[in-house]
Amino acid sequence: MKTLVRFVLAPLAGLGFLLFVAWGALALAIAGPRPDALAKGLAAAWVLGMAASALFVRPWWAAVAGCAVLSVLLLGWWGTVRPSNDRDWQEDVSRAPWTERDGDLLTIHEVRNFHYRTTEDWDARWEDRTYDLSKIVGLDLLLSYWGPKAIAHAIMIWEFSDGRFLPISIEIRKEKGEEYSAVAGLFRKYEIIYVPADERDLVLLRTNHRRENVFVYRLATSPRNARRLLELYADDMNRLHANAEFYNALTTNCTTQVFRNFRALAIPIPADWRFLANGYLDQLLWELGAISREAPFEQIRARSSIDERALAAGDVPEYSARIREGLPPRPARPVYPSAP
Repeated sequence: MKTLVRFVLAPLAGLGFLLFVAWGALALAIAGPRPDALAKGLAAAWVLGMAASALFVRPWWAAVAGCAVLSVLLLGWWGTVRPSNDRDWQEDVSRAPWTERDGDLLTIHEVRNFHYRTTEDWDARWEDRTYDLSKIVGLDLLLSYWGPKAIAHAIMIWEFSDGRFLPISIEIRKEKGEEYSAVAGLFRKYEIIYVPADERDLVLLRTNHRRENVFVYRLATSPRNARRLLELYADDMNRLHANAEFYNALTTNCTTQVFRNFRALAIPIPADWRFLANGYLDQLLWELGAISREAPFEQIRARSSIDERALAAGDVPEYSARIREGLPPRPARPVYPSAP
């Protein structure tokens, strides 16, 4: 028993202690009281206090008590870190959308339709748009890559029989002057927001101005399932409009929210590492038959790139149709058992 404690349990306890101290320091430095100097000072005080309690306080039970008191204070503060809809937001996420239903008609308020000249220069337009849910014919998935191949931004896009498309992007809601950090995204730094928009806003911004690599995949799902998914998104938008929630880089982000909604519909998307390394999500969907399998995956992926067509199209009214020319077709038959 002594050997087990000395060589297994004690090292594990020590590692857990160090990880908790590191977590507390990051939490204070990132989400602690502003200004930054105060937050960093509190983080340093936390580390020094825990280290001093563990290394210099004796007997051992007094050391444990000292660390416990500091931990209670830290966790008590952590419980007071709350999300808010009332901050000095960047203009492109300044308005939280909300929806209203009247039978088959879904009205979305605060649909973004910016006209971009550059990534820093635009004409801001916010609109109320009404969509007939009975005219949904399909669902597309957009994956946009700005850097590492393993990470992409996922956007769901609904297609309607009248030729309209509705993309909704799940993003962090940044304050003015704020930059995204994956580490900060783990520590209640950012709120989450759903951004319904015109495709010439969300998509053209990424292809023509940010020059990201963008792929559009036509999903094998029924109009009924696509409608139910949009209804879930509408409910999420209303909930977030009323009560803000935090974004989390691991558990509450653009891809995990999509995964959660798919599972809520009993669509058999398995838990898979590619929902974290979501740059490979298209490969998983190809394996499941959720996108076209009329050719090997690499060929389907190459044909699903819209970069050249988007750059050639520019900001034209028929933008949505132009970027979809030559895309692999939506599989004719839904693969999900819940489809009619």
